[in-house]
Amino acid sequence: MEKESGAQSAPARRSLGEGGFFNLRVSIAVLLCGAAACSALSGALPAFLRPEAPAKVSQRTLTFADRVAYQRAIEEVYWRHRIWPKERPDPKPSLDAVISQAQIEKKVEDYLRKSQLVADPRRSPITASELQAEMERMASHTLHPRVLLELLQALANDPFVIAECLARPLVAERLGNELSQRGSVEAFVPNAKTLTAATAFTSQSYKLPEISVPLDCTDDTWTATTIVNVPEARETGPAVWTGSEMIIWGGANFNGDLNTGGRYNPALDTWTATTTTNAPTARGGYSTVWTGSELIIWGGFHFDGVLNTGGRYNPITDSWTSTSTTNAPAARDQHSAVWTGSEMIIWGGHGINVRFNSGGRYNPGTDSWVATSTVNAPEARWKHTAVWTGSEMIVWGGSNDTNYLHTGGRYDPSTDSWVSTGVPNNVLGRFVHSAVWTGSEMIVWGGVDSTFNDCNTGGRYNPSTDSWLATSLNNAPSPRDSHTAVWTGSEMVIWGGIFCYPCMDFNTGGRYNPITDSWVATSTTGAPQGRENHTAVWTGTEMIVWAGRTNAGYLYLNTGGRYCAQGGPSPTPTPTASPSPTATIPPTATPTATATPTPTATATPTATPTATPTSTATPTVTPTSTPRPTPTPRITPSPRNRPTPPPRP
Repeated sequence: MEKESGAQSAPARRSLGEGGFFNLRVSIAVLLCGAAACSALSGALPAFLRPEAPAKVSQRTLTFADRVAYQRAIEEVYWRHRIWPKERPDPKPSLDAVISQAQIEKKVEDYLRKSQLVADPRRSPITASELQAEMERMASHTLHPRVLLELLQALANDPFVIAECLARPLVAERLGNELSQRGSVEAFVPNAKTLTAATAFTSQSYKLPEISVPLDCTDDTWTATTIVNVPEARETGPAVWTGSEMIIWGGANFNGDLNTGGRYNPALDTWTATTTTNAPTARGGYSTVWTGSELIIWGGFHFDGVLNTGGRYNPITDSWTSTSTTNAPAARDQHSAVWTGSEMIIWGGHGINVRFNSGGRYNPGTDSWVATSTVNAPEARWKHTAVWTGSEMIVWGGSNDTNYLHTGGRYDPSTDSWVSTGVPNNVLGRFVHSAVWTGSEMIVWGGVDSTFNDCNTGGRYNPSTDSWLATSLNNAPSPRDSHTAVWTGSEMVIWGGIFCYPCMDFNTGGRYNPITDSWVATSTTGAPQGRENHTAVWTGTEMIVWAGRTNAGYLYLNTGGRYCAQGGPSPTPTPTASPSPTATIPPTATPTATATPTPTATATPTATPTATPTSTATPTVTPTSTPRPTPTPRITPSPRNRPTPPPRP
């Protein structure tokens, strides 16, 4: 058994106890040697190849401390890409300020434990060929190849390390889910002493995967998102984009309200479930904001009524913290929410036989609520839209249960005051429409207008002049509601939605340029199935849409797609306040018995693999086919919740 330095092993000793840590290390050491020294039982040892040389077998092993160091390097890449909202006054902290050594160690323990739980019912451990296939899948399916390149570089472009530290957690998660669905995997037990050897004995050498997709996506094209490990089908609330992942949570399907969710990583084209431990009550009709470090959800409806509870989800630690209910606004759903940089502001919505023109400001730093003023606040409403300008929240449209409104208000949290928005004479009121903020204007589009018909009209509101301009109808998408819209930095992209009546779902969309007041249709080649009540995020180069439901056939969906819209500014990875210390990455060689492994000639190739190996170094691998999704049927379609139009004269 290899020695560990006190600095590396102390956190694990503290969390497990001296005896527990010793047993954990013994069991992990057996697991970690499975691809190396233990494979002597099969007469061969795994190694990676020199590009110009035939396969050469070498003895490789990773200690627990090695794996923790590599996991930290992976976390550093993701944290570098984490979006720190420009509205936040505080600088982006270092990685060490948001995740502890013990939490990184727990991530390693978790994927090793999952590897074991997969091995036991299968009566065979995860094989080297399965890990190699996963590396090839990542390289051929990645939707963010530049981020994948950074991950490979963070792991020293070492195929063995990539297989063990990047591919193994994904394979263990996927196989564990598959076995769980068949009732073949027991529930997790937190006692890491149960670990035993779970890695195959093999003579296969790992090869650095070749990224076969372009580094930049092709404009006006669609690529499907994976359905492996995908969350349950649903119509869902708004998703958030963190800079490296899309996070979805909650919603509903024919089984009822949900408190489950998932994190979609386009660099690896993978889904990871969000924990349900301490998760908020299942719900729909809630609001969502991203703070830079947490997803905050609040309000919504459950089968037994509306809610004034919420939760804060940390994707780094996969953990939930409840929001305070002290001084929280009255329970409601179908309200709006914006993030100011330090507070979440919620407003409007409806409860049981009541509409609201009230709201609240939630400060996650103090876990406290302050009510928003109702003086000069807009008329009570629900299903309106809200945008944050950098200094004000603008709310507009929505329903008062009698008509669809073309009024709104601007709320300044620094003065806790409201100012009405100008009433447009060329933009009709509307409901279940979309709204984006361009940096100088709010653009609203589509929805059901005040004639009680779906529309393809819109308007641009300039708060500095309190004025409206109608959007062009020339080449505009067909009328619809319940669609999505994102702002790319230069265009508004709308997609999907439904037209009634007769009802039809769309897989079409359009790109609106406010400078030229012009529309260009989005491609339908490879586009996801038409849908309504789905979600969409903008990543900097593409729009990712997911979930929703279809009116035809009454199906809930768990499919999605990425739409490339080049031309918008790509977000620059946000620098941290002070750079995190560089993780000590173990050499790519066989570790010795000392705390710092020493490279050996047999384990390190003379030519260091580059981020994009040549075709001679990595033969082309045909990825396994992606299974076609099976939409979830809905028993009874939800009624379209629209007020009865007033009698016509």
